[in-house]
Amino acid sequence: MPLDSVTLNEFSQTIDIVEAYFGSLIDDVAVHAPISRRQLVAVLARAQLSGSQLASGRLTDNGEIIHQSDDETLFWLDGDFWKNLGGVHCLNADEGRTAREVHRRLIEAIGGGVADYNRERDPFILINGTPGC
Repeated sequence: MPLDSVTLNEFSQTIDIVEAYFGSLIDDVAVHAPISRRQLVAVLARAQLSGSQLASGRLTDNGEIIHQSDDETLFWLDGDFWKNLGGVHCLNADEGRTAREVHRRLIEAIGGGVADYNRERDPFILINGTPGC
């Protein structure tokens, strides 16, 4: 399903899922970000919808799973996931960079520190339960 066919209800559900999952980390990142908390949540929701459309298999083809549970799958992706997402959703650089930072911080917290070879890779967390998964 193309993102342009996502209903308002699906997007609203995804916003709720993103806010519940990332919790206070959104506020921690947004306080120092050049974008508002509201913008950040919307970008994180768009990333979830895009990621859920790619599904785990296609994401794994472009990187590696570093953690998987019933709640989430954490990836280090090769390529330009966040850059491509920015192009698809007309995100400015600050929006993409700030959303990427939320994912990076949580991956570091769950999976441990970031190895040097992962610094150039894109962090992404696919939350299970996102509409479209």
